Amino acid sequence: MQLPEGKFWGYRRPDGRVGVRNHVLILPTIVCAAKTAQKVTELVRGTVSFYHQHGCAQIGADWQQTVRTYVGMAAHPNVSGVVIMGLGCEGVQARWVADLVAKEVPWKPIELVLIQEHGGTLQTIADTARAAAKLVQHASLEQRELCDVSELILATECGGSDACSGLSANPAVGYCSDLLIDAGGTVILAETTELIGAEHLLAERAVSERVRKRVYEVIDRYEKSVLRMGVDIRGAQPAPGNIEGGITTIEEKSLGCIYKAGTKPLQDIIEYAERPRTKGLVWMDTPGHDIEQITGMVAGGAQVVVFTSGRGTPTGSPIAPTIKIATNTPMFERMNDNMDLNAGGVIDGTETVEEVGRRLFEEVRLVASGKLTKAEILGQDDFGLWRIGPSL
Repeated sequence: MQLPEGKFWGYRRPDGRVGVRNHVLILPTIVCAAKTAQKVTELVRGTVSFYHQHGCAQIGADWQQTVRTYVGMAAHPNVSGVVIMGLGCEGVQARWVADLVAKEVPWKPIELVLIQEHGGTLQTIADTARAAAKLVQHASLEQRELCDVSELILATECGGSDACSGLSANPAVGYCSDLLIDAGGTVILAETTELIGAEHLLAERAVSERVRKRVYEVIDRYEKSVLRMGVDIRGAQPAPGNIEGGITTIEEKSLGCIYKAGTKPLQDIIEYAERPRTKGLVWMDTPGHDIEQITGMVAGGAQVVVFTSGRGTPTGSPIAPTIKIATNTPMFERMNDNMDLNAGGVIDGTETVEEVGRRLFEEVRLVASGKLTKAEILGQDDFGLWRIGPSL
């Protein structure tokens, strides 16, 4: 596909945002409805859903964050229409979520289904399938149009690192991030735990004293939450896969991870699943857990995810295409079923960081225009909520 410079083919939404996919989402607000929602996706082509274990016995900020995540997924520009499914007695009421989504995107077709009011699982599946089929027909009439890359929000993710991550794939993502920001787009940096030890480098790039102070506040808040569990992660060993890959401490991983942020100024810091308030480089406070951080960035509006890995992973998202980038050639060849792009040429000496970064930028444009990633082809619809409170 030949694309005009700085453009991609996307779905223009009435609120001005642009989608790169045109899904109909079956969104379960409670674990009790998750299996029923998945049954509908097996019946109706063009629908997506996700399994989770949340939506009840949550309080305070934890409850609010879960609601914000649900609303962000349903209101996402990659979603043409949504069926919000609840049980009927859960803590995160499907009716409330539907009302919030309708306020945020009043143009979007929304259906509400409650299992208890529909007479149980079998009738709910039948009724939801009929409603979903109509939404899919509506979505099928929508057409892509030429859009500017400045309308993209790119989520950046670093999974299972190795000794090559900070030398090849992460710097290449950083170069791609710079290209998108120079073109007027937005890049989300996440993984607060994997910025510990490198936070001073971000603080130096803050656009204001408020943002600079916020860098240290977010790191301090996260470390204190870990200390309450009786653990100090500074100077500690990272995950077993990272150790096997050649990473010795969390600080060492952080210094490699931060390369994904490129070189541009840090404009703002936002909460989990919150939509960016500005263009440019934005940091979202998320955990280091791959699925939870992708979910947060996508719920915040990211249309495309770029995911570096030194170990290999099949991870994807139910609504946002996820581009997997290998840090080394042997792993890319071994896990070719899952990896989309190889940055190992930087290590092999056959490519520069800039060449891989530009190749990734072009891949982002192609994927935004409809090219399927391997995670999409394999049906990787991973979803994980970051819980910040106890279950009652």
